[in-house]
Amino acid sequence: MSDALGAPARRTTRLSVNLNKIAVLRNSRGGHDPDVLHAARVCLDAGAHGITVHPRPDARHIRTDDVLALGALTAARGVEFNIEGNPFAPARGAYPGLLALCAQVRPAQVTLVPDGDAQLTSDHGFDFARDSATLRPLVTQLHALDCRVSLFADAGADIEAAVSTGADRIELYTGPWAEAFAAGTPDAALPSLVDTACRARAAGLGVNAGHDLSQANLGALLDALAPVDEVSIGHALIGEALYDGLAATVRRYLAIVNAQV
Repeated sequence: MSDALGAPARRTTRLSVNLNKIAVLRNSRGGHDPDVLHAARVCLDAGAHGITVHPRPDARHIRTDDVLALGALTAARGVEFNIEGNPFAPARGAYPGLLALCAQVRPAQVTLVPDGDAQLTSDHGFDFARDSATLRPLVTQLHALDCRVSLFADAGADIEAAVSTGADRIELYTGPWAEAFAAGTPDAALPSLVDTACRARAAGLGVNAGHDLSQANLGALLDALAPVDEVSIGHALIGEALYDGLAATVRRYLAIVNAQV
């Protein structure tokens, strides 16, 4: 693809920073430090395109009050707020349930993820052949709140069934890619991811990507999958920021996503 002058057209991948790990550190001691809202401001001031959080019913990291405060901040800044969560998890304590929380905040994007309390982190996508019928009315409700809906998906996912839910995007689970890259065998995980992304785009879905992405493996993934609409990155980014600083680390990720042509 080229622009009018014949140069390669630049495909923009947006970076959304996941702040869950900031909340983990805060919750480990109680109180307010490190401050999730302050971290969000630093990320946005450094150029991040949006903020992602994944509130869990057990409040292991991001809490409902964080979601409300970050919703106000992102709305005031005019940037994207992406809330991830399991739409089937019932309300518990201060957690009102994902749809009720989204009704209060009206995030730009909601990423539906099939995680449970027993999972340390999200480690698989939906079984769309099984779950599409129950996802469909939830997608409709979120669209009524003016939220774009993305569905967490494994490589090789049933794209036709995903499309039947009415969702706008899938988010490819990239954990296996990160593992293969670290093992020195990145090509082992790429073909299925590339095929799934191509089938999703051909069916009219946008493509996001996330999980275990880092400065080391992100560029190669984006080169292979381009175009990718958005990446949400938290664990590695926050870990790298402990050494190099949060603003500097966000800028380095932006340099990677902006380098894709």
